[in-house]
Amino acid sequence: MKFGIDRLLSDPTLLKDLHGRRVALLAHPASVTADLTHSLDALVAAGVNVTAAFGPQHGLRGDKQDNMMESPDFDDPVHHVPVFSLYGEVRRPTGQSMHTFDVLLVDLQDLGCRIYTFITTLLYVLEAAAEHGKAVWVLDRPNPAGRPVEGLTLLPGWESFVGAGPMPMRHGLTLGELGRWFVDHYKLDVDYRVVTMEGYAPDAAPGFGWPTERVWINPSPNAPNVNMARAYAGTVMLEGTTLSEGRGTTRPLELFGAPDIDARAVLAEMRRTGAEWLRGCAIREVSFEPTFHKHVHQLCAGLHIHAEGAAYDHHGFKPWRLQALAFKAIRTLYPDYPLWRDFPYEYVFDKLAIDVINGGPGLREWVDDVGAQPGDLDAMTQPDETAWEDVRRAYLLY
Repeated sequence: MKFGIDRLLSDPTLLKDLHGRRVALLAHPASVTADLTHSLDALVAAGVNVTAAFGPQHGLRGDKQDNMMESPDFDDPVHHVPVFSLYGEVRRPTGQSMHTFDVLLVDLQDLGCRIYTFITTLLYVLEAAAEHGKAVWVLDRPNPAGRPVEGLTLLPGWESFVGAGPMPMRHGLTLGELGRWFVDHYKLDVDYRVVTMEGYAPDAAPGFGWPTERVWINPSPNAPNVNMARAYAGTVMLEGTTLSEGRGTTRPLELFGAPDIDARAVLAEMRRTGAEWLRGCAIREVSFEPTFHKHVHQLCAGLHIHAEGAAYDHHGFKPWRLQALAFKAIRTLYPDYPLWRDFPYEYVFDKLAIDVINGGPGLREWVDDVGAQPGDLDAMTQPDETAWEDVRRAYLLY
């Protein structure tokens, strides 16, 4: 199969459409061709007139580890073009940067999760392109989490840099497909194009969204493998808690824990109350000691989620519900546990981080309600999931 960047470079007709136009590239470290050449280098080598580049959160080079760590603008030392940060002094492209190109190529590996900020950056550049009369082409890439949909829909008024619009946590679209929805939903008058993949089968085993013949490269520093991408729609919620999400270990956002919980008891409680939400994966007790971030240099008891191997059931795995169930088990076992982290999250200062992440307070309120059962969360969430599956159908390209 071919990703969007590979199709562009191998199709003279597509390249001809860029002839005589100034081209910018929005990219990160995973923006590579099939032979692992970075897209910026490959475009220049193909004779494309690249006049600027943009970097999203964590930077064009993936140099920033944690959230809310800003990247500066700089000049590319090889190709001598300006590189504008969209996670530094600004989140949206400035008028100055928009005047450096005619066509913006967006080549970003996404994780298929609403909170992953690359999709918000896509929305912001589409809005800027509509304002300035520029064209945007998404060079499409796979959604490694595949087509399944899960989670509550972001509520009106809860939009943020981790909440680009009213969709569930796990949206099941590629970046190119999501851009089509953005254009329609926000009624953007923009010259938008998707350079589609060739031979992409998102429901096919064994990858179920990620073609196993392609090398995985971290699109952000804590996205080390496909297992993380599959689990992320649930484990990302850990960022809004006092539990470690494994930052400072070699398996971030695949495991979770803390020094003051009994992981075996937590897993037993999860099995007692919501065994059906543990389907499709293997869960293993672990001990780990983060070298930085939460609980640094403290031995944590925790659980590791394995959405891989013989236990993996792509359509049975429910990462958002699994993580919600873990929170519920901790709340049941330790009623006074300080679970929710109170700090500014992605520049939202007046709401709890867990609520910003979920696009509303519903998940947290379910966890904290002593009488609430898994069926209650299902009843709240399933209508949102069904509605999104209906909405997104018109935007599917594969």
